[in-house]
Amino acid sequence: MPDPLPPSLRSTLVRIEPDLRVVALGRTIHSRDDVTSAEFEKRAAGSTHVGETCIGSALYRHQGLFNDAVQRPVWSHLELSYYRDAVPAEVIAARVHARPPTGVELLRAEILLTTPASFILPSDWRGSGEHPERRTSIEYIHVQPPHLRQYRDLMRELIGPAAAKLVQERKIGTFRALETAAVLYRHPSMAVDWNQIHVCEVNPQGFEGFGRLFESAFGEAPRDGGLAGVFTRLDSVRTIPRWTFNDAAVEADGALAQLGSGCGPSGRSRP
Repeated sequence: MPDPLPPSLRSTLVRIEPDLRVVALGRTIHSRDDVTSAEFEKRAAGSTHVGETCIGSALYRHQGLFNDAVQRPVWSHLELSYYRDAVPAEVIAARVHARPPTGVELLRAEILLTTPASFILPSDWRGSGEHPERRTSIEYIHVQPPHLRQYRDLMRELIGPAAAKLVQERKIGTFRALETAAVLYRHPSMAVDWNQIHVCEVNPQGFEGFGRLFESAFGEAPRDGGLAGVFTRLDSVRTIPRWTFNDAAVEADGALAQLGSGCGPSGRSRP
């Protein structure tokens, strides 16, 4: 299939494709109070690379809701740790099966894979510290299982290339689409479910969702109803039970951009 990312974008962006075999361990966590959160974040800052194949990690602290379709209590943190090939068994034992610190509760643990053409960073990504006005948007998305292939095609052919333009124009920090490969643990109280997580740094001031942002990025309107038609097709196969704004409590994932530096369309290094 032809690469949908224009050649002009490939030198300034890093795109991590599934064949590069980057996987993430996602942990949804709730801490009981601010003091416990601060202690948890301090420990996380001191252990950003756990396991020999660890590329880096980020810990996001819940800051506010953009949309909450299920009206359930909100957890305090989402942690994403990135690995080459697989998450080591000893990491799963320590971070999923071991008892968490007092006051900290693990609500969900999962293995996530990158979505085709839709995990995009600027080649000089070093975190969002240069843009204090931005917050990390995290969408928890549930795609109907029979439509997962259709959803991936929409992401690869339309959403991913448009997001790449937004990243290049610095209108957003990154666009990182991940899909759940396996749920390792789910707390009995968890009433929210998803099989996709999208991470993107945006300015929440006046933010009305991605429709307005993507309107400029699509350029020539796609067929079948233009931009509105694209989102109508997405909405017909997915729901977004929760959408949050977050602060980056720990951000040690700059190696993701180094991993893909100088990569061509498929994410492999050029000779």
